[in-house]
Amino acid sequence: MDNLLLNWLKQGPNTQQLISFNHHDIMPSNRFCAQVAYLYQQLHAQPAQRWLLAAKQSDLFAAGLCAGLLAGKTIILPANTQAGTISELNHQFDAVLADEPVCEVRTFIPLSTEITPPAAKWPKSDHLGELILFTSGSSGEPKAVRKTIAQLDAEVSTLERTFAEQLPHCSVVSTVSHQHIYGLLFKILWPLAANRPFLSEQIEYPETLSYYLAIMPNLCLISSPAQLSRLPGALDNQLQHRHPSLIFSSGGPLSFQAATDIEQCYRQVPIEIFGSTETGGIAYRRQHKANEPWQVFSPVTIKQAPDDGALCIQSAYLEQDNQWHKCDDSIELINAQQFTLLNRLDRIVKVEEKRISMVQMEQLLRSHPLVVDAAVAMLTKPRQMLGAIVTLTDEGKALLATEGKLAVNNRIKKHLLSQFERVTLPRRWRYPDAIPQNSEGKRVQSDLISLLKKHD
Repeated sequence: MDNLLLNWLKQGPNTQQLISFNHHDIMPSNRFCAQVAYLYQQLHAQPAQRWLLAAKQSDLFAAGLCAGLLAGKTIILPANTQAGTISELNHQFDAVLADEPVCEVRTFIPLSTEITPPAAKWPKSDHLGELILFTSGSSGEPKAVRKTIAQLDAEVSTLERTFAEQLPHCSVVSTVSHQHIYGLLFKILWPLAANRPFLSEQIEYPETLSYYLAIMPNLCLISSPAQLSRLPGALDNQLQHRHPSLIFSSGGPLSFQAATDIEQCYRQVPIEIFGSTETGGIAYRRQHKANEPWQVFSPVTIKQAPDDGALCIQSAYLEQDNQWHKCDDSIELINAQQFTLLNRLDRIVKVEEKRISMVQMEQLLRSHPLVVDAAVAMLTKPRQMLGAIVTLTDEGKALLATEGKLAVNNRIKKHLLSQFERVTLPRRWRYPDAIPQNSEGKRVQSDLISLLKKHD
């Protein structure tokens, strides 16, 4: 199982490999080879080294990814193609490989199903390129994370060793984007290297998932906690006649209730993957009981930092695999292979699977003309969401008195939308005369949360 991805990239798919499928078409290996070779020739002829890659369809994305890596290019993966995201990354890339133009005045190679290249052999490469993905740092600014093929190969090979026995001739369907590390690995790279076809579209509705489950005997579902938490309700919490062979979840811990609800519908508990863009996968678990410990992947070594209880890892997935990497989560160490998660240490939280810097949000709140000071805290009940505690200027207090809380909420929310997506905005708002502090003048999270839980 070693060098699974590396060997596949060098040799290409075998003649019988089915790459991808959707409800009206399939992508066999010969057509995929022709696409990759066609794109490889265009990329090889261009002097530009850093190529932004984006495509809605996973088969087009995979062809562009393979061609770019084989051509020795650096592939830049944006989280999405929104204008603000591309603008922030503008200095990171020289050219674009995408299904539609995402910016002006750049070399552009289109990815299209309309183009049918002639049959061609898999390109041979002496030097494979690398990838750069982006994640939020503590400041909320996009942080570049470089991934070599050796690092990705180590992770793909480990996934196959760990889970292959539970994936009998599976096809892969996904509700998450391939533009992020989780979708990239679980929906694209691992299936390609292990000869498992993937759905070229991203599943957005429970009805679509039910459709594919009804017509295909063995499906592996790649999903996230937010999506899996909503799925049982869409299925009326009823046991389904057809269910996935395996379900993966990543992006944050899945609640025990959600894991139980999924089991009720699909007769199995999802396998959760814990990790990050920087670290790759660290550990996995299945919640057969509440707060199930995390089991470390075999190439990962763990310890606990003595000062703040942070998880520290050594991993073959890291650029410096012999150095200790300190994570932003505190843990309780059970043994050399198991731990339980406690809390985040960096004030970066996940809301709807999106990483949010609470520091950045507080700074933006304080810049509003109606706001004197602000604090943001994470609530976990009735579901995971942010709450904001804001002290107002005299003008803000007057507006609150005359027009009410909703009017103030809406003004401040509009301000936050300049940097944050709507689904991540605070759901609870409180406007006290002062933000709670302890005797040392520090804000205590438990006090903030208590205030947010109080009824208006």
